[in-house]
Amino acid sequence: MSRKSWFLFLLSGLLWGVPYLFIAVAVKDFHPSVVILIRVTIGAVILTIFSFRQGTLALAFKNWKIVLLYAIGELVMPWYLITNAEKGLSSGLTSLIICTTPIWSSLFAARYGDKTVWQGRRVVGLAVGFAGVILLVGLEAFHDIGNTSSILQVIVASAGYAWATNMITYRIPQVDGVAVNAVAMIMTSLLYLPFAIYFWPDQTPSKAGIASVLSLGFFCTAIAFIAFFIAMREMGPARSSLVTYLNTLVAVVLGVVILSEPLTVGVIVGLPLVLLGSYWASRKERPTTTSVSR
Repeated sequence: MSRKSWFLFLLSGLLWGVPYLFIAVAVKDFHPSVVILIRVTIGAVILTIFSFRQGTLALAFKNWKIVLLYAIGELVMPWYLITNAEKGLSSGLTSLIICTTPIWSSLFAARYGDKTVWQGRRVVGLAVGFAGVILLVGLEAFHDIGNTSSILQVIVASAGYAWATNMITYRIPQVDGVAVNAVAMIMTSLLYLPFAIYFWPDQTPSKAGIASVLSLGFFCTAIAFIAFFIAMREMGPARSSLVTYLNTLVAVVLGVVILSEPLTVGVIVGLPLVLLGSYWASRKERPTTTSVSR
């Protein structure tokens, strides 16, 4: 694999580990709907220009009905749940729960016909990963009962990510990923516009809040999506899915170092199990002739 692809892969992993930090800062000044509107609008503009220049935008618009379903599962629903949940969760814990996405992805892949999900190692991975989630939810709920609802919101968001990616890969595999997300972000912007207008802040937000929400749109949405999908063309979906684990590492470290978030018992116990389980669940065994997995 080329150095360029490795660089883009690491860049996307870094940029997708940072959003949880920026969200934690942004929600202090903005309602979740406002954060999402600004973030997704910036991403939509940049991704649309990029896709138009690549000549891939028309095909994504042609399949708008499927892209709309993807937008709901990948952007509209998860981004609100995650942004809202971070009012009560640390950025590190949020990213850890999102790291369960490969586990949910394996289950949805089975629904769409990938029988390799039931290979021995992947089944063990599912079991270990879910054990980590159960311990994580249980210990964090015991630590602060008010976090239970927020934790469940992020779990639903991670399942939405997994469903949306599997669905669109199965339904329209020929459409470029950047173009799909460009159209999906346009749709998401339109859906969130009336809510963002209603919840627009009455007072001038802090400089940190404004910088965070703008950074979410430019770096963590537009640049990260473009970098990831360019890298995935060479890496393939199997190795590129490992970006999830890099995201988690970055988010936990930034949360502890910059936001002074605690390393709770739930994170310490659940992190190894979720990471190990997600890795096993997302990897296919290699008997005689194997293929790639998400």
